[in-house]
Parts: sequence; C-alpha cells; structure tokens
Amino acid sequence: MPRQSNAIDFWRGIALITIFINHVPGIYYARFTHANYSLSDSADLFVFLAGWSLRYIVGVPDRPQQPIGYLVLRLGGRAVELYAAQILITMIAIAMLAATATILDNPLLLEWHNAAAVFYDPIFTHIGLAALTHHLGYFDILPLYVVLMAVAPVFAVIDRYAPNWLLPISIAIYLITLIVPLPIPTWPVEGQWFFNPLAWQLVFVLGFVMAREDGIGGFVRRHITVLRWLSVPIVAVSAYIVWNRMWPDPTLMPQPRLLFIADKTYVTPMRLIQFLALVALFSATYPYIKRWALRLVEFGSMLGRNSLIVFCVGSILSLAGQITRFVYRGDILVDTVVVVLGVAIMAFAAWLPEWREQVRLRRSAQPLPAS
Repeated sequence: MPRQSNAIDFWRGIALITIFINHVPGIYYARFTHANYSLSDSADLFVFLAGWSLRYIVGVPDRPQQPIGYLVLRLGGRAVELYAAQILITMIAIAMLAATATILDNPLLLEWHNAAAVFYDPIFTHIGLAALTHHLGYFDILPLYVVLMAVAPVFAVIDRYAPNWLLPISIAIYLITLIVPLPIPTWPVEGQWFFNPLAWQLVFVLGFVMAREDGIGGFVRRHITVLRWLSVPIVAVSAYIVWNRMWPDPTLMPQPRLLFIADKTYVTPMRLIQFLALVALFSATYPYIKRWALRLVEFGSMLGRNSLIVFCVGSILSLAGQITRFVYRGDILVDTVVVVLGVAIMAFAAWLPEWREQVRLRRSAQPLPAS
C-alpha cells in the first residue's frame, strides 16, 4: 500500500507541477507560480526535499540503522536509476526535436535547448551525453540529482560517525565554490553546468540535516515561530525586488561577487536565505491545506510519492508543450489545454504504479486454489 499523505510528498508534488509549468516558457499560467515573486523557485524545493527524504533512508545515529554497506549499495543503485532516467528522457527529447523539425521542415528546431551539437557534432556530443557533460536546456536538473545521490553515501557515512561535521563541511565546500569560484565545465560545448553540484549540495545537505529531530533540525523546530516572524520581511522584500526587477548591477558588487548577487547556478546566499525563509513560512500552511483541501493534499502526495516517474514524464510533457505553443502560436486556450492535459498525464503516471502494486497485493492475498 502507498504511504499516507504527508507534507514532504505534498510539497514535492506541488514542486513537480510548477517545474512542469515553468519549463514551458511564455505559458500564461507560469505567472501564478512562486518563481515570479521569489528569488528561489521549485528547483530549490525539489533538491531540499530530496535531501530531507534521504534522512528517512539513512535514519538517525541514536536509533537502529541499516548496515553502512547496505546503505551504500541502496544509494548507489538509486544513482544508477536516476542516471538511466536522465539518458532516457534526453534521448526522447532529442527524438521529439528531430521529428518536429522534419515534419515542419524547420531545421531551426534542431538548435533548441542546446541540442544543435547533438545533430551537428554527434560523435563527441553523444559521449558528452553519456558522461553527463552535455545537457539539454530544461533537462539539466537530473544530472545534478545523479551527482548528489552518487555522493549521498559519503553524506551517510559522515552522518553516521561524525554527524556534527556534515553541515560545516558542506558549508565550507559551498563557500570555496563561490569565492574561487569553481565552475563545473561542460563538454564538448564549452560552458558550465547550469546547476553547480558543488554549490547545490548545500541545499541537499540542509534538507538532510533539518530532517533530524536534534541538531540544527531540533533548533529549527524549537524556534520555528521566531524564525517565521523573521522570515516575513525577507520574503516580502525579495518579492518586491523580483516584482519590480530591482536587480543590482553585478559589476558594482564587491568581490567575491557571487556572495552578493542572486544566481541560480551557484544558489548564492541571497537566494538560499530567501528560500529557507520561504520554507519556514509555507511549512505553517500544510495543516490548514490538509484540513480544507484534503483531496489536493492526496493528489499532490501521490505525485510526490512517485517523484522520479512524474518528473520524467513532466520533462517530456514540458517539451511537448513548448512544441505545441510553437505550432499553434500559444494563447490562453492552448496554454490551458497544455497545463490541464499535462497535469492529468502526470497524475496518471503517478497513479499507474500504485494501482499495479495494489493489484499485486490483492492477488498475493488470495488463497491458492485447492489441488
């Protein structure tokens, strides 16, 4: 049976829906997502909750835990699963662009989202795709997740034997990455990863350590009311800056510049602090949403329970939405069809494995026929 609806799965499901919508540039309904009023967006929430979910696998030091060897194999297997998913959806996306360009007789479509190298320099680019050094635009979150899950056994070992060191080490890596800075290069097309794993690992680790009932997680729980009041002006000022596009000139910022600007690639302090403030505030709303909109909570939780398949389906659907808007010159009617149909297909993708599991359990519970 699927696990009960909970806040982590619910917010992860909401993040998956908003990622799908925001990955269709220009779509009307993107204006209703919090990315338009916030320095952070659903990518931050997705990575943070991935770290939080890791806590349920690893456990806490003062309770019975799985052997460390088992954890390493389990987390490594998850990294392989994520890698396979990334390769699959990337290949499907490339096929979609190639098919659309052929049908519409429009070769410019072959250059969408950093795909030109795939078609014009296929030998080296396919090596890059396999090595995760070349990413298509809007298909670059899973490579980050693959790296984070690949190093998750290291997080688990440190958390098991020296739990108080994990967050300081993570913060040190983060600051060095921003101060030097340390980009992660792409190949064969020169550039850098859109999501720098050396910086984003801090968001992942923060979710992991805050899920504990002691340490920083315990501190946050004991002082959550005060933290929420402190978060109000941070979220309000950030929304005002974003809404009015009051971005400071990066060239006027002191060095190291990444410490003083809002940057998604390096999830800079300005963005990170605003995200944590947003989490503190919105965490207070879940009990009320569950009370007054239980069906919504159950729906979001179903998506969150099956996050990988929903994310993969949503990624493909977002590209399909982009192509649809390109062909039909997207208006509010087209955008409505894209969103409604897209969310419905994502919901079906989440429901199907749970239905199959329920069928399997019912069949296994039936008595064997008499011989």
